[in-house]
Amino acid sequence: MADTTQPRPARDWAMLGLVVLVALNLRPFIAAPAPILNEIVADTGLELEGVSLLTLLPMFLMGAGAFVAPGLQVRIGTRRGLLVALAILLAGSALRFYAGSGVALIATAGLCGIGVAFIQAAFPGIIKARFPASVPVVTGLYSAMIMAGGAFGARLMPVLTHAGYSWRAALAWLAVPVAIALAAAWRILSDVQASRPDGTLTRRLLARPRTWVLMAAFGLVNAGYSSMIAWLAPYYQAQGWTSADSSGLVAVMAACQAVAALSLPTLARGNIDRRRWLWLTIAFQLIGFFGLASMPGAAPAVWAGLCGAGLGGSFSLAIVTALDHLPRPEQAGALAALMQGGGFLIAALGPYAVALLHDWTGGFAAGWLLHFGCVLVTALLYLRFDPRHYAVAMPSAG
Repeated sequence: MADTTQPRPARDWAMLGLVVLVALNLRPFIAAPAPILNEIVADTGLELEGVSLLTLLPMFLMGAGAFVAPGLQVRIGTRRGLLVALAILLAGSALRFYAGSGVALIATAGLCGIGVAFIQAAFPGIIKARFPASVPVVTGLYSAMIMAGGAFGARLMPVLTHAGYSWRAALAWLAVPVAIALAAAWRILSDVQASRPDGTLTRRLLARPRTWVLMAAFGLVNAGYSSMIAWLAPYYQAQGWTSADSSGLVAVMAACQAVAALSLPTLARGNIDRRRWLWLTIAFQLIGFFGLASMPGAAPAVWAGLCGAGLGGSFSLAIVTALDHLPRPEQAGALAALMQGGGFLIAALGPYAVALLHDWTGGFAAGWLLHFGCVLVTALLYLRFDPRHYAVAMPSAG
């Protein structure tokens, strides 16, 4: 039952705080290894394809898990599912302290991905249900905190390793903020009454072509994100940058992601047609990826920042756009979860594709040009998101 002893504004502020705490923990485990990759490779002997699994495996599980999450919500409820998912993320982060091999480290990445899968599938629906009048703004805040968490993870690792911690201990420190989020969720979510989704809804949504268009657009963009997280720091370390400098570049990218993820949905809130803002994110990414491929030394912070702004803005606007398609929170949340599920399955291939292109060409430029092409395809898919046609493309799933 919902807590009626607290005034509604107090409960809303508590829920906003929980949105921030949880979102901050959804990316550090992915972003953290890249700046200290030289130490990890030297200790574990991982090859380039193995390193790509640190991003590919959790992304894949985040995608696959999104298809399973609505059924789990039916069986165990949203609150219990979120608590279990945070506990799994906590275990995966803490167990990195004992990761004695590359295989064990990859396994911990997979465990973290399983926990994040349920959280990401559940939160858009919770946001639409709890903040129906402020969906773009709260979704922007949620997305911005996801990106800020990535920056935090990337920036923290060189600091800890230079302070004398092993790379294993440095990665395991990321369990601390997860524990804080888990404790907050235990308290705050006990006051939240969440409706359980329809167990047949997923099948009905998958029968709609628009669901697959949303998946493709989300996946092609986030393939660029997963590749940037995996390879931006190694790309510049191969050009002589230190781990601290390259982690700073990843932090610049993530900070620009956070700013765009928060600001663009806020700017777009006055018009349900989000396409001009989505195309702005496309322009940012095209310039950024072209600069990384052709002029990496000219203005690396500019290229990383533009890619970050485009990726972050597109992430949050894509969630808002999916939620726009259906009026009922449980249906809109399920659609956003499926979009993320199929999208992350596509996005998981990004780091591996870049690794293969690196092996074939001897550098990362071909990988950045691959993502340049993916962004162009996404621009065409965004043409379909005309809100005047939402009722036809996605009739009520009720």
